[in-house]
Amino acid sequence: MKIGQLLKESKRSISFEFFPPKTPEGEESLFKTIKELEYIKPTFVSVTYGAGGSTRERTIRIVKKIHTQTSLTVMAHQTCIGHTRKEIVDILSEYKSTGVQNILALRGDIPQGQEESFVFPKDGCRYASELVELIIENFGDWFSIGVASYPEGHPESPDLDTDIFYFKKKVEAGAEFSITQMFFDNRYFYSFIEKVHKAGIDIPIIPGIMPVTNFKQIKKFADMCGATIPPELIKKIQPVADRPEEVEKIGIEYAVQQCEDLLKNGVKGLHFYTLNKSKATIKIYEAVKHLI
Repeated sequence: MKIGQLLKESKRSISFEFFPPKTPEGEESLFKTIKELEYIKPTFVSVTYGAGGSTRERTIRIVKKIHTQTSLTVMAHQTCIGHTRKEIVDILSEYKSTGVQNILALRGDIPQGQEESFVFPKDGCRYASELVELIIENFGDWFSIGVASYPEGHPESPDLDTDIFYFKKKVEAGAEFSITQMFFDNRYFYSFIEKVHKAGIDIPIIPGIMPVTNFKQIKKFADMCGATIPPELIKKIQPVADRPEEVEKIGIEYAVQQCEDLLKNGVKGLHFYTLNKSKATIKIYEAVKHLI
């Protein structure tokens, strides 16, 4: 099923993001998580793609396995930063041959430590908008294409207005929906939505939710992507930072409040960054499902 069509047909969507594990044990654990989450009947699930294409083979394998061995609609993340156009077309052709119809088109991150020395392939795409164009040029309407958006602006963007300008280019190129980078303060999301509507962008924009279950880890992610962790949340967590169960409890309670507020304000859906675990996501879903 195409996600663009599913979003048109559903009042609200629930979706989950996974990453491709590095070991057979990690893969077994991931599919245990998927089985535990399957009862929720998510609209779709997605699988990430490592910086510079570093997880290419693992991502392809996990996407194909979810598509062929579960009942779930799956979306493959596809970056362009480390690939030639031919390599991208080859990867997408493999997905098409399996029946996968959903792609999250991303520029992708420059591999850590290569920020100054990284060289873009000569016959590649420098921007996600070019990747969207490449997909449509080679595959027509086979794929439903999603893109990323950033309520607080992309870390490399000079300001939010500039970032929205480039977001619009992705939409004009053919993107059907967007999933946001994680955020913890809903005011950034509401302000962003107001700005994108004024810019003439009207595709479904699904907020990305990452419950704080490991403060050190989440703070690292937040610093990397420029997401603001509210002072009141930090204040609650700091006294119990060395007690993982307490941190997780506070993080889940906060995420429930965040999701309730978003749902009451009419968001199209919720996209959970699961970190390949089910416990926090299930607890949040069960607490807010009456609003979905």
